Amino acid sequence: MALHNPQPPLPWLEPGDPFPPAHSAWGPHTDAPGLLAAGGQLDAATLIRAYQGGIFPWFSGTQPPLWWSTDPRMVLHTAEFRMSDSLRREIRRLLRSSRLELRMDHAFDRIMAHCASTPRAGQNGTWITPDMVSAYGELHRQGLAHSVETWWDGELVGGLYVVSLGGMVYGESMFCRRNNASKMALAALVAFCRANELPLIDCQQETAHLARMGARAIPRAGFLEAVKQLVLRPMPSWRFESHHWQALPL
Repeated sequence: MALHNPQPPLPWLEPGDPFPPAHSAWGPHTDAPGLLAAGGQLDAATLIRAYQGGIFPWFSGTQPPLWWSTDPRMVLHTAEFRMSDSLRREIRRLLRSSRLELRMDHAFDRIMAHCASTPRAGQNGTWITPDMVSAYGELHRQGLAHSVETWWDGELVGGLYVVSLGGMVYGESMFCRRNNASKMALAALVAFCRANELPLIDCQQETAHLARMGARAIPRAGFLEAVKQLVLRPMPSWRFESHHWQALPL
């Protein structure tokens, strides 16, 4: 995430300042494509305004808050989710044996802590700073951030956390301490989204892992239009029940 000689001026935000329009983010030929602004206040209210505008925070502990709106934007249309036959069989088998439990919001703080401490290829340290943990914890207490958890023989072995505004879901981070555990959590999230007619999960960053499971990049303009419409929908009750698996071809 180191920035080298950025060409355009970068807007500096004071606490409470509005975000610049998402389309004004740095373009593809700059040092940091998608970078929109720096500064501001990292709290629940600011995060809500950011996500409503198609903006997300991403920075290291040595940097000020950095705000991004990438073009294109990696998203997962829940109808396009792909899961291997072997993983499908494994989930079925483990659910039948009661060795596997897929839960929501039983351990949000632990999920964030595991995501922060999981080593990631090509990254030194974590962007999930203590200020991030505090801000997303407040969103969780407001019912706007949720964890999806993979429990194996009673042990938390994988999961992810998301932000939810209306009918829009924003994926944040995931971790895995046992083979396929994070994929199982993502499958559970997709099952919940399909059961509740939530069509889109924002993935923020392009990764081969997400692409293999059906995510794809779309133009920022299309993403922003989808967000504009989806955040106005009623938000579902974030509870995962076993019948949600019927929303997936399991």
